[in-house]
Amino acid sequence: MLIKTRAIVLHSIKFGESQYIVDMFAEETGRVAFIQKVLPSGRGKIRKQLFQPLSLLDIEFDLRPKVRLQRLKEARLLVPYATIPFDPYKLSLTIFVAEFLLHVTRNEQQNNPLFEYVAASLQWLDGCERSFSNFHLVFMMRLSLFVGFFPNLDKAGDGVFFDFRAGCFVRQQPLHPDFLPPADAARLRVLMRMTFDNMHLFAMSRVERNLCVDFILKYYRLHFPDFPEMKSLDVMKSLFA
Repeated sequence: MLIKTRAIVLHSIKFGESQYIVDMFAEETGRVAFIQKVLPSGRGKIRKQLFQPLSLLDIEFDLRPKVRLQRLKEARLLVPYATIPFDPYKLSLTIFVAEFLLHVTRNEQQNNPLFEYVAASLQWLDGCERSFSNFHLVFMMRLSLFVGFFPNLDKAGDGVFFDFRAGCFVRQQPLHPDFLPPADAARLRVLMRMTFDNMHLFAMSRVERNLCVDFILKYYRLHFPDFPEMKSLDVMKSLFA
């Protein structure tokens, strides 16, 4: 079946002398992987530059349901980024986000709202001129809405705990170890109020920001048991003052 769709590149790796294995999240199919031959010196229609993390592409391919690695017929850059490739902070953030999405969308089928959210978020970051140090926090928290475990804000208030397993705020300390104490639960409540447009109003130190990253990732790991340690985490944690 011929598929024409928008797709976001999540990861690529060279395979052999002239081939790449590329993982993408596509609007029409969800997660899909390709094996693609790339000719040297850009002589072919499909160039390796298209496979940079989080590139937004228009692609065409024949979907073979029983084949793990598909083959592209056409691919072109849909939205060239104006700032992300040239800003070391934005580039580091997108490498982290790409690795995060690689794990979160591993078994994701077609999910148009999720695709639209990711594409719009990346274009927002590309156009942002300042104060984007909390981008990854807002991105991860808001994305939980599209994968089914956005925290329940009922009972959110002073002095409450956050139960990771139940995904909600509770007045009594849970009997299991997967929870946030009141001080960190208050930080989570602040995160829930943040959007891309207002996050510049919420000042955070690097220590606070990295603490939030750690408990957001813990929350995701409880819902995605095979979620591994992230290779890009240390670099991302070193960003921003």
